[in-house]
Amino acid sequence: PPLLHHLLAPTTESNQCEIVLVGCGAPLRGMGWYHAQQLLQNECPSGKLCYVVEPWFMGGGAQGPGGPEFAKFMEDTKNNHDVEFLMSVKDLPPLPAGRNRLALISGRTADNPRLLKEAVDANCKFIYLEKPGAPTVGELEGMREVAKATGVTVLMGYNKNVCKYVRKAREFAAANEGSHVTFVSNNTYESTAESLGECFERNCEGMLKNMAIHELALLVSFYDVKVDNIASVKADRDFSSCQTLKGPSGKEFTDFDKIKFTIETKTGKTVSVQADRCGGDTSYAKVEIKGEEVFRHSMPDDDDKANVEVLEKKYPGAMPYFFSQDPDYITVKERVSNNCANGVEADGVATLDIAVDTLKVAEFLTPELQKQLAKFPLAN
Repeated sequence: PPLLHHLLAPTTESNQCEIVLVGCGAPLRGMGWYHAQQLLQNECPSGKLCYVVEPWFMGGGAQGPGGPEFAKFMEDTKNNHDVEFLMSVKDLPPLPAGRNRLALISGRTADNPRLLKEAVDANCKFIYLEKPGAPTVGELEGMREVAKATGVTVLMGYNKNVCKYVRKAREFAAANEGSHVTFVSNNTYESTAESLGECFERNCEGMLKNMAIHELALLVSFYDVKVDNIASVKADRDFSSCQTLKGPSGKEFTDFDKIKFTIETKTGKTVSVQADRCGGDTSYAKVEIKGEEVFRHSMPDDDDKANVEVLEKKYPGAMPYFFSQDPDYITVKERVSNNCANGVEADGVATLDIAVDTLKVAEFLTPELQKQLAKFPLAN
């Protein structure tokens, strides 16, 4: 009965916000599920998971792949953690007096504009939005208008902004004259037409809006990179590769399987990005002076690797990238939660303005780099 429901609504401490996870996904696979695990284990003391909204696995997807696993996760979580599961953001009960509510939106990128609007209507004064936020600049700008009009704070899950290897490289470069930084992102796809074709189709927004968007957010956050402040961009043709491949559906997709480029800004900063779908499971930042590498910090480093081994035993079969980035996910969630619950500034966390500029840069670079690579087609 509804009345009883409000008496038994999930409780939070006075210094915690109420977290609504929107989009959980399948256990071991979905980013939302991993956010839930961290919250349920009190890794983010300023926020408490109170509600999970998962329309797919509670509806049409209940019998399909991942459905039974989700049902078990839902049952266990309801019984052990005082968390409610809902079909829609619109089903959230009214916000109890004196509480702040944070929506952690971790669904499909294409659904985000609608989910953000629903979260705003459900009294979520803070929103944590997974990257890239929306499929296009126009949609993300529309979401920014909604947030501005309602006084809602939107912060982004660009976890590399708070990452140790990024901080270390930036600190080294700042202390050493003539430093040039390159951010390197790698993934573990097999270098086959089948494997990359599946990757291109599933991430059909393209590499720069997907895998390398984190690096673009770093450029916007820390290197003054904006479309109108780019003096030049130069692709490294020896490293880079753009292919047209068939996805599982039979449709063709054109994307980079690897790309390296250097940007120079009108304000005099230069920085490079390198991303490789088949480059392995280590990402890093390196600093060069006069073309010689003088510093490198990797993720995972030795400390991270020890943590990864613990997590592999705890969640066998989960996505490997959850483990290497585990501490950074906690940092971003805790900073956003603390901002929502206690008004503490979310240091280093990307804002919606940064997200808009990042997506603009991605939309600008994709055709520009493709054009540079196509000019003199190299023999494969």
